[in-house]
Amino acid sequence: MPKLNAGLRYGPRLTIGGLAVALLCVSVQPLNAGPFNMFKSRDNQGQATTQGSTGGNGGLFGGLFNGGSRSQQPQGEVTRSELPTGDPEVAMILNPGLGTPTLAKGNVAATRSAIQQYKAIVAQGGWPMVQPVAMKPGRRGNNIQTLQRRLQISGDLMPGYTPGRYDNATVAAVKRFQYRHGLPATGVVDSKATVAALNVPASTRLAQLQASLKRLQRRAGKTTNRYIQVNVPAAQVEAVRGGRVELRNTAVVGKVQHPTPELSSKVSQVKINPYWHVPRSIIKSDIIPKGRQFSSRGQDMLAAYRMEAIDRNGNIVDPRTIDWYGNAVNTYRFRQKPWEENSLGYIKIDFPNKDAVYIHDTPLKSLFGKAVRFESHGCVRTHNVDRLAAWILDNNPSWNLSRIQSLRHTQVQEYVRATQTIGVYFTYISGWGTPDGMVHFRPDIYNLDSPRGTYASNY
Repeated sequence: MPKLNAGLRYGPRLTIGGLAVALLCVSVQPLNAGPFNMFKSRDNQGQATTQGSTGGNGGLFGGLFNGGSRSQQPQGEVTRSELPTGDPEVAMILNPGLGTPTLAKGNVAATRSAIQQYKAIVAQGGWPMVQPVAMKPGRRGNNIQTLQRRLQISGDLMPGYTPGRYDNATVAAVKRFQYRHGLPATGVVDSKATVAALNVPASTRLAQLQASLKRLQRRAGKTTNRYIQVNVPAAQVEAVRGGRVELRNTAVVGKVQHPTPELSSKVSQVKINPYWHVPRSIIKSDIIPKGRQFSSRGQDMLAAYRMEAIDRNGNIVDPRTIDWYGNAVNTYRFRQKPWEENSLGYIKIDFPNKDAVYIHDTPLKSLFGKAVRFESHGCVRTHNVDRLAAWILDNNPSWNLSRIQSLRHTQVQEYVRATQTIGVYFTYISGWGTPDGMVHFRPDIYNLDSPRGTYASNY
């Protein structure tokens, strides 16, 4: 099972943070590492080319960060890569604007129109590949001109710009492009995510629109009056009432190996300060080995991770009596107590479904600031989960945002049944149009849209 990002802070608070990401729905690192591995230290550019209508990305960033050609470059043009190795968006937790519901009925016709637009783009040869170099206001050169041509073809760059110069019109075009692709609208090309999105082939974008149209036709306009929609490729959560988006939050959804499923359900309850019941696979692979390690030093692993062991009769086991090398320990259930570093955070939203997934909080808030948020084992972590919980319970006079927030740093458990019908829809809409003429795209992270699998899902 996964371990915690090594870049996070070390210290007592992360003793549980390391375990938090081991939750079946909350992994953030490769599968060959256990949830406790975080604490080992404590426990002991080439030239621009034109992409045709059927061209692939060819491994966009493979070897391209060594810089482009340095010969015969115009004065002022950057000829080496300045893109950072990390993501500058990490510190920017930015919830999307409200806008039109993704499942609005009007989006079906708008997506059909977008398909015709992109068919024409593909028929004309697509757009040029943009070099992975930093491009900022005031700079000029061939790279800027290629960027402008790319943005002009997709309808982001309006007339009146200066060819080859990163002018105000180009800044506005980049902002528009970034907005349409769910990226921080900085107006500057200085991140791998922006360059990767620019270099997705037009043919792939067309395939996304065509596949998403079918999904929109099945669901758009066929929801309950109030509903929560998770658009998986967008990694965002919408709360909609009467056809109007009232909340739209960034989310973290399933990684490629553990995709978040499409589903339809209804909210059943909101749990505040829930227990985390450890999956059997984690007990075997991580809990028991870690218990043995602690025991060999005369230490209590359960106390360190604020956990409890429960025997077959439902009784809490005295940690001092546990034989971590015996057979009985394999029959125990383990749960993590509610507190601020619980794997589920302090709120869990339940709805019946065959995949046993849910929406919940997380102690790892930094993940919401990433441009790419496909990090879990299938469940959905949402930013501002307390506001979503208050929205669900807004017809219950006993509950409001203030009361929910007052329980955040306590261990007081409250399980509140939903008393109104609120639908839950997990959808896979990676390309769609809206009535305002915008065409939106998100990563085809699970490669469900492109018949040839050419999509670069790592932006």
